[in-house]
Amino acid sequence: MTGSNRGRWVRWVGALVVSCLVASGEVHGQESTGTLAEAMAEHMDGAQPSRDQFTNPAPRRGANVLGAVGDSFRLLTMQHAIRIGFQEKTRRELDGPFFKDYANSVRVPHTWGDGDGWVVNYLGHPAQGATSGWVWINNDPGAEQATLGLSRRYWTSRARALAWSAAYSTQFEIGPYSEASIGNVGLDPKTTGWTDYVATPLGGFAMIIAEDAIDQHFLVWLERRTRQKPLRAIVRSFATPNRSMANLASGRWPWHREGRPLGELGRRPRNEFITTQAEPVAPRGTAVAIGAPAPEGLVIPER
Repeated sequence: MTGSNRGRWVRWVGALVVSCLVASGEVHGQESTGTLAEAMAEHMDGAQPSRDQFTNPAPRRGANVLGAVGDSFRLLTMQHAIRIGFQEKTRRELDGPFFKDYANSVRVPHTWGDGDGWVVNYLGHPAQGATSGWVWINNDPGAEQATLGLSRRYWTSRARALAWSAAYSTQFEIGPYSEASIGNVGLDPKTTGWTDYVATPLGGFAMIIAEDAIDQHFLVWLERRTRQKPLRAIVRSFATPNRSMANLASGRWPWHREGRPLGELGRRPRNEFITTQAEPVAPRGTAVAIGAPAPEGLVIPER
């Protein structure tokens, strides 16, 4: 790689990282700790605060579309940074006239395949669809806690995630912040195919349902049998990888579950205090006439 090309892709990666950091600025309302280990120890003991506590304390009825757009932008930035960092062909195509090459890269596919292998098309692309679908679920109030089953609430929330995944996939292929604009995928007609537009959202939809089943039937079962928070965090993160990636894009820990901290199931969160006040009890030896009512607000203990 020549010096000019190396400098060009380094600038691209730097710009992507900076844009990702700037876009994530509104997510974290907490102070950061010195190390990742300290941060994990600090946050593992309870539920991570929701972003809405800091940006919108009022209860939200509809989906947070702007939040989903911001999280999707961060996810796209992570994907493009990985492409530029690990794909020589992507770095090579950064040269040349940007707008002309981008316009020539946007085209209607004429074949099903796009030249990628089976693993990429039917595992990798659906994983992207599932991750972008989880990004929507993270911003759809109540969708995260919808239980897998025959309820209308569950399937409606997952259908909305499917629609968002399809839009995200289309943007990733030919949008202004896409493979076509960054790397000029599609400049060669053999690199475009309908599989990217169909298998990605539909396969992602199936993966979301599978991860719901894993969470509901395996992870909950496991967490009822162990108190080891690091073990719970690791198993959550790797058993539902697409949800973990979406959590990162949403500014959360990978193992985050809305309404289900790493502590014991059913345990009261430590920031939830009991506000009931005990009734005052008369001290021993207080004289009260027989048959007379006790003073207001005072309880006479039984003998």
